Amino acid sequence: MKRFYEQGKLEEMWVRDYCWANNNDCIRYKYEEAGESHPDNMLPDGTIREDLH
Repeated sequence: MKRFYEQGKLEEMWVRDYCWANNNDCIRYKYEEAGESHPDNMLPDGTIREDLH
């Protein structure tokens, strides 16, 4: 997420409202806590963005 944001490919709201806010609704976080992998282009709400690579 951070890499895509820093590259200007991802809107600030994603990192601001999920990553920086420690949002428990973040699907990526839930995967990580469960020890499961997720695609790099998965957004915090679980949406896959094909344009992110």
